[in-house]
Amino acid sequence: MTNEISISKKLKERVKELSCLYELSSAIRKHSNSIIETLEEICEITKRAWLFPDHAIVQVEFEDYNILTSAIPVNSIFQQSNIHLFNENKGVIKVHYNTDEISSARFLEEEQKLLDKIAIEISEFFERREIAKKEEMLRRSAERNDRLSILGEITAGIAHELNTPLGNILGFAELVKSNSEEVQTRKDIEKIIKAAIYSREVVKKLMFFACEMPQNREFIKIKPAIDQALALLGPNFGKAGIDYHFQIDNPELKAQIDGIQFTQVLFNLLINAIYVSPKKSKISISVSGTKSHFQLEIKDEGPGIATDIKSKIFEPFFSTKPVGEGSGLGLSVVHGIVKSHRGEIITFDNNPKGTVFRVKLPLES
Repeated sequence: MTNEISISKKLKERVKELSCLYELSSAIRKHSNSIIETLEEICEITKRAWLFPDHAIVQVEFEDYNILTSAIPVNSIFQQSNIHLFNENKGVIKVHYNTDEISSARFLEEEQKLLDKIAIEISEFFERREIAKKEEMLRRSAERNDRLSILGEITAGIAHELNTPLGNILGFAELVKSNSEEVQTRKDIEKIIKAAIYSREVVKKLMFFACEMPQNREFIKIKPAIDQALALLGPNFGKAGIDYHFQIDNPELKAQIDGIQFTQVLFNLLINAIYVSPKKSKISISVSGTKSHFQLEIKDEGPGIATDIKSKIFEPFFSTKPVGEGSGLGLSVVHGIVKSHRGEIITFDNNPKGTVFRVKLPLES
């Protein structure tokens, strides 16, 4: 008779365990978009599966989340199981009993095994979310790269088509100006020449973006190139009331790059940094190197880049500046030059405020 009771009890616990795991799986599917709701239901399901469900207190801690079915008593015993995220311990699930309420409180061996399984379910829930998040980021990155590639092809075509007529406009305008003696005519022609030169500069930037500009890569010292750019931009810093600090780990660092295009990258990034920086702030420029690459960072203390436009800043003609103050090609030119040098450029928030642009380029092409 005693043996039959023992078998019946084990069977009951086994049914309770299976029911718990089934309900757990259903809860995870039901609340897949809400972490808090999922964890709250997991705690309630776990509580019902224990020997003393009315007295059990379930707690889930995972990174910033701390979910409880009720307050943890001062005097308690508990059992626990760790929650992992890709083999890294990130949290814990615990079941508590208040020993003041149940002096004979105890945990079963089967309950520890069940708690371990619940911890695995929670771990897999968070891992699936992380995988989905990374897949979404990769998808967006691929879409953005495709979009930039298409824009590059279109832009290259437009730039080539515009080059010849602009050259003709400029040439004939210069010819008319040299053969005209009327003051008003010469003034009007001068306006045409200035507009043509401006348009040609825009075309040049388009070609930079499309990686269509010819390159002359040679080994140059990085420090003098940056020193020269900073010296040329000295009046810009002074007028804006901004300081700068330049630091380089190795003053003798050399890289095989196109010096003119590297200067273009520096100018565009620094001019943007100056534009967004408040008075009496500081722009930091730093360079570090490895055996194969060097890394340039430009940090400002401006308002930062809004999250909803971060994915657009390297696209041509996208600008946050007022109409007439920018062509929206500066950062797209930078992106094109860095890409053509087999490098990469990323941007992220500066602490406590501002933006960081990080350019990574190979030392040899």
